[in-house]
Amino acid sequence: MGAVTESPYRLAWRVTEPLHAMIYFVPEAPERYAAFGIRPMDGYFGSRGAAFGPVGPGIVAATFYNFNPARVARALPAVWSKASPEQLLAARLDAADAALTRGLGVEVVNGPEVAEAAALARRAAEKAVTLPHGRPLFAAHAALPWPDRPHLVLFHAQTLLREFRGDGHVAALLANGISGLDAIVMYEASGASPAGLLRTTRGWSAEQWAEAEDDLRRSGLMDADGKLTEAGVALRAHVEDRTDQVAEVAYRAIGEDGCRRLAELTRPLSRTVVKGGLLNPMSLITHSSRPNHLPEGNR
Repeated sequence: MGAVTESPYRLAWRVTEPLHAMIYFVPEAPERYAAFGIRPMDGYFGSRGAAFGPVGPGIVAATFYNFNPARVARALPAVWSKASPEQLLAARLDAADAALTRGLGVEVVNGPEVAEAAALARRAAEKAVTLPHGRPLFAAHAALPWPDRPHLVLFHAQTLLREFRGDGHVAALLANGISGLDAIVMYEASGASPAGLLRTTRGWSAEQWAEAEDDLRRSGLMDADGKLTEAGVALRAHVEDRTDQVAEVAYRAIGEDGCRRLAELTRPLSRTVVKGGLLNPMSLITHSSRPNHLPEGNR
């Protein structure tokens, strides 16, 4: 078999994604949630779920998909007694501002490359806004106002494109009979995530995880060593292909050349974010176990 060529649409999403995803790993976010007396992971559920308004755990567990509903219920609706959805949305955007400025530098965030990337990503996101049907988490975020500064426009655009893609991914998982827990067990079995990270941060017990592994073995998707079988690898690839297909419609607004240009502009930015440690997945374990505290200043 020859090498598979990545489509420009997927390339634009993949290369730009760290500029949004960093918000789940950087210390700036939990520091701002702590100012309200909110634990880091509770702040995650509150800040990302705030686009829905002051909802309970049901809609967040359903749309976030791979978290234990019991873990979500420990955060919501209690979070809203400490901070309003509007306050948490503002805190998240402020954290993104601080983290991107720290990671990329003042000159870069105010430079022409970021402005051009922001304009391209916004065009794709605005196309997605016209297609909210069947995408509840995206639709909630699509109703939020656009920020003014280019690096925050880029962050918000990528947030919308991520949630647009994410809702489509959930639909593909459902259509193929893969539960939220199954999805992350298979993801770890593929070698894409450190052992134990997803179970810990998603709030599943060792017993629940083991039961899901047993189910996947019985289905022929996982072998006795905890690795995906050929059938498991093929199913994951199929879901990713379908996810790509239903996400492409947004990126067609800028075309293949626009997607390649967006990736060209954001690749050095994302590399800087990754090399600067703004996308360290192990920080999630620290965040998920950290008690309530008031911020101790910049770290």
